[in-house]
This record gives sequence, structure tokens and C-alpha cells, in this order.
Amino acid sequence: MTHALKAAPQDNAVDAFIADGFYRFGEVLSPAPCEALMQAVRASRNFGPDIFLSQAAFEADPQFKGVNPQPGRNLLHALSSLSDFILADDAIRGPVADVLGADFEVLDSKFVCGVPERWLPDWLAPRIRGNPVNNLGAYIKPEYRDITYFYGIDFHQDIIDWKSRTADFLTLYVYIHPVTAGDAPLYVIPGSHVLGATLFPHDLVPDTRNKGHWRYSDGFGRSVGVQDMMLVGGTGYAAMWHSFTLHGTQPVSSDSERFSARYILTRGSAEKTGMDAVNATIDGPLSLEETRRDLDAHGAAQIKANTIITRPE
Repeated sequence: MTHALKAAPQDNAVDAFIADGFYRFGEVLSPAPCEALMQAVRASRNFGPDIFLSQAAFEADPQFKGVNPQPGRNLLHALSSLSDFILADDAIRGPVADVLGADFEVLDSKFVCGVPERWLPDWLAPRIRGNPVNNLGAYIKPEYRDITYFYGIDFHQDIIDWKSRTADFLTLYVYIHPVTAGDAPLYVIPGSHVLGATLFPHDLVPDTRNKGHWRYSDGFGRSVGVQDMMLVGGTGYAAMWHSFTLHGTQPVSSDSERFSARYILTRGSAEKTGMDAVNATIDGPLSLEETRRDLDAHGAAQIKANTIITRPE
């Protein structure tokens, strides 16, 4: 059985990042503003099959690039009056500042929605089955691409979207409603950051004798034994991780969608930060010129393999 993390916060964010590449805040945000934010998200559209393009509309002009939220088309930004409390909360700012410096900056922020299978059009489900990254943006009507929609995503590093960039950032993830085991919770692999940046899809071999345990290899003869953790928690639960820490989600197995707020945060002007101390302990590359090999030239999936979906339970 996978260990589900919803316990109290850790003490020192830098020490946690050095040891695990991961820091757990716990349920630190007040439920009321999270619930107000969630209410505003739900009021923004009719979430369900209606957000998808028809098969004819998709096939007439398939677009796999530029379909994620961006400036001018980002619901989290549009709801900033309701969402700014997240980064303003001292319980969040303190540990983030320990790692990145007090004047840390936001590289990217958006809502992420885990989509239940019942939303998927009949023509789409077989097309995406087994893909390592089911970012559904290509199949969503353009007016609704202000959120990133996923139907499961294999274990990956967030450096995947930042090729050639040195690992100077972290990911902050916030559950704005309760997330249980059936709601596509995040699976994180603490300690997987130690090998540095590696090519996606990653080399993970399950230990069939110990559920949730893996042998993770970097492709250059180095490997490490690791164990995944499922992050479940109530409204206001938050966690953050290094850009090399492997994480992913299985598809939603319940009938309900899962909403989260995701931030990519980077260092400010400080000459030295906690992230420098973390990166000094990593025995591997701190950046990659190419981060993935699963997409063709148009951005469509060309590999049918997904470790987290076939993960032994």
C-alpha cells in the first residue's frame, strides 16, 4: 500500500529539499478563502463534456502547442483578487523564502484540473489511452484553455518544460478542495532529485515485492532506490518540490474532477539562497538541452507507455 501523506508540516524547508527534494506544508491555508476560490472556478463554466471540441473540429485543425494557459488567458490570473491570499500567507511564504529568498518571483501559475473519464468524448478516450502525458488542451475549446486539463500524467520532473534552464525554481501545489485517493492525487517520489535532470520518460522499474518502491536510473549507470508517496489532504493542503523531483498522477477514478492551484516559483535577487545549498548536493546535471522524447515534431504523443498507470497496487 502507498503511504499517503497528509501529516503536519516539516520543520526546515532547505533540509527537506536536500534530503528529499520535497517539502510538505500540510493543511496550512484557511478553508474559507479556498472555498470562495473554488466556487468562483466552478461558476466560470459548465465543467463536463461541453468543454471539449467535436472530433470534426479537432481534426480540421489539430493544435498541440500553445494550448495551455498564458497571459491574457489564465483563470488563476483572472481570479487574482480571490487567489492572491495563497502566496501572501506567511505559512507558505516562510518556507518558500527559505529556499528561494524573500523576494522570490512567480515564473508561472495556473489552475490544473484532473478530468474524470465520464467527461471524455467517445472518440477521444481510445486516442489518448496509454499516453505518458495526457494534457488535454489540444482537445479543449479555445475559450476554456485558461486551465490545464489532465487525464493522468506519468512520473516526470518539472524541468521538462524548461529545457536549457538551470534548476533554480520549485513547484508549489495547493489543493483548493479535499483530495482523496480517488481524485487523482499527486504521487511524489522523495529523493528522486539526487540524480539531477534526466530525460522523460524516465527509467523507473518497480520492485514487485515492495509496493510503491522503484529503482530509478539516469541512463548513465547511476541508480537509486526510491519510494513513492500519495499526497491526499483537505482544503488548503499544500506541498512543494524541486524541479528534479519525480511526481505524477493517475487518472481520476472517481466521478468528480480535481482542481489545484500550481505555481512555478524562482529565486529573486539574492546572491545565495537555500536552493544553492540544495543543488550543491545533487550528483547530476542541473539542466538539459532536451528534456523529453515522447513527442513528435508537432507536439503529439509518439510513445505509448505510462509507468504510473501500470504501477503495481
